[in-house]
Amino acid sequence: MTGASDTPAPQATPVPTEGARAATLHVPVLLDEVLEALAPRAGGRYLDGTVGLGGHSAAIMERISPDGELCCLDRDTAALAHARQRLAPWGGRVHFFHTRYADFEAALDQLGWDKVDGALIDIGVSSMQIDSAERGFSFHADGPLDMRMDQDGDEAPAAKLVNRATVDVLKDIIRRYGEDPMAGRIARAIVDARAAGPIETTAQLAAIVDRAYPAKWRATSRNHPATRTFQALRMAVNDELGQLERFLDRILDRLNPGGRLAVITFHSLEDRIVKHRLRDESQGCVCPRTVPRCECGHKARVDVLTRKPVTASEAELARNSRAASAKLRAAVRLAEGQAPRPRRRNKYAPEGRDAAEGDAS
Repeated sequence: MTGASDTPAPQATPVPTEGARAATLHVPVLLDEVLEALAPRAGGRYLDGTVGLGGHSAAIMERISPDGELCCLDRDTAALAHARQRLAPWGGRVHFFHTRYADFEAALDQLGWDKVDGALIDIGVSSMQIDSAERGFSFHADGPLDMRMDQDGDEAPAAKLVNRATVDVLKDIIRRYGEDPMAGRIARAIVDARAAGPIETTAQLAAIVDRAYPAKWRATSRNHPATRTFQALRMAVNDELGQLERFLDRILDRLNPGGRLAVITFHSLEDRIVKHRLRDESQGCVCPRTVPRCECGHKARVDVLTRKPVTASEAELARNSRAASAKLRAAVRLAEGQAPRPRRRNKYAPEGRDAAEGDAS
């Protein structure tokens, strides 16, 4: 997957204020760690590409006041309504847009911002989305098989995918995004079940997946057999890996020198994409190792701040078990011609390529 898009990014549109409810105060995941990574400074301009309920954004605004500004994006209009209420104390210095975080440039252009001093994306599903049965993200409560993060957008709901995709397509989705060894059995079970009638609810799908699992696996599994299938379908419906890759393709060009990028992921595939991208952007030559001399001319654009992914502390896990799979990676944008931190020479690398000290990713 290259992350390239064949269609132009949609124009970001300001969020309407009607129907907004009072924000539910919550403690966002890895809050202290995010603030340390971003190091927000007073008067700066920042981007929160996944504002959610506004917890990270509120903490950022406290640190960049009195003159700092924040651009807040989310594809979920319900979340944006909550965020507007929570961030209301900062008035016009917080700007809201209903758009995908991969299309952040449209929002920045509307604001007339060429670059920002920091950018954050937290690409997990919010508790509000998971706990709302009508959104269809979870099988713990029966609801329509939806799973769209943007119910007002052009994405098709999960029910359409489940009821129309071929066995091979379903198998590939469940295996690739869910990393489920039972992907083939599950895909065939779905196709067989829908022959008797459409699969329209989360309970229906969960039961089908449960029956597809061998009895011994069901008895010994720590999680419900449908966990990975629901995750895989959600990621496919919302093009989550594609969104992440497109964002990473463009964000470094819109960071000021010294500007910082922080990314929170909840899935190994997402974390791997961020890890490899930051690693590549933190080194010079990225030629294949079979090339004896550097031909790419690539220059390091970031210093990686997180040698290993940052995870939740025991204290945070005690408060919020959903933080268990969260991983934070961060980097700082180098100025033009600025050299990254000293690196250990890799004698096996082509001329012009150095290896980071240890595992810089």
